[in-house]
Amino acid sequence: MRTSRSSSIQQARKVLADRLRELRRQAGLTGHALAALCGWHKSKVSRIENAVTAPSEPDVRAWCRACDAEGQADDLAASLRSVEGMFVEWKRMERTGLKHAQEAVLPLFERTARFRCYQPGIVPGLLQTRAYTTAMLRATQKRRVAVDDVDAAVQVRMERQQLLHDPGRTFAFLIEEAVLLSGLAGPQVAADQLNHLVVVSSLASLSLGIVPHRRNRVSMQVEGFWIFDNTQVNVELVSGYLTITQPSEVSLYAGRFRDLAESAVYGAAARDLITRALDTLG
Repeated sequence: MRTSRSSSIQQARKVLADRLRELRRQAGLTGHALAALCGWHKSKVSRIENAVTAPSEPDVRAWCRACDAEGQADDLAASLRSVEGMFVEWKRMERTGLKHAQEAVLPLFERTARFRCYQPGIVPGLLQTRAYTTAMLRATQKRRVAVDDVDAAVQVRMERQQLLHDPGRTFAFLIEEAVLLSGLAGPQVAADQLNHLVVVSSLASLSLGIVPHRRNRVSMQVEGFWIFDNTQVNVELVSGYLTITQPSEVSLYAGRFRDLAESAVYGAAARDLITRALDTLG
């Protein structure tokens, strides 16, 4: 499955574009007439209606005024903000520090009952030790965040791990074998983290699967992603944080998770891989 930043966003833009087109038609206006009323270039209406150009909120409100539909402006503006919120650049999300970024996702975690997470490169946050989290967030802060609030951000993430013990929640984690062998943050931190994986894998509400490295593996890796219930997927891209809510795309990620889960090992076989990784750390 090819992860696309734009597919969900483009679909959401198309829905908004269709609603704007319907307003124009109900008002009996041609595209050129609407553009003239709004003071725009004559091609702008066509570009917006075909979801080629994303409108701004002032564009949406001007469109509604021209179509004598100002009563719908607030609703359409809210839809636009929802589309814009589907992708958030890291520099915007983290502009006031990492603590705020960690707190921003807490409501989503708190209202979710079923968690599914795939990670090809790092241990998922809910399974990290404090030292591992500190190393990961410190590296992130040095790379792209001016504010140094790493200690506070780590504490927020540690407190979030209490969700693992809440009744009624279930967690399925899949990680690539390479995560065990990476030795991120140094041998001691890595070893403690591997031992912690063994401990948390015994939780009744938690399933930990490890996808073994296979030379002739057919399926392709994708970016790490989280599935929250059956309603939302979040993908951490190099450039930002992508939120997917379109049911057809959520279903695609759920299917990809199932495929990866079928190729993973669990229980004693997973612990054996962890033990072998510990041996490589000495």
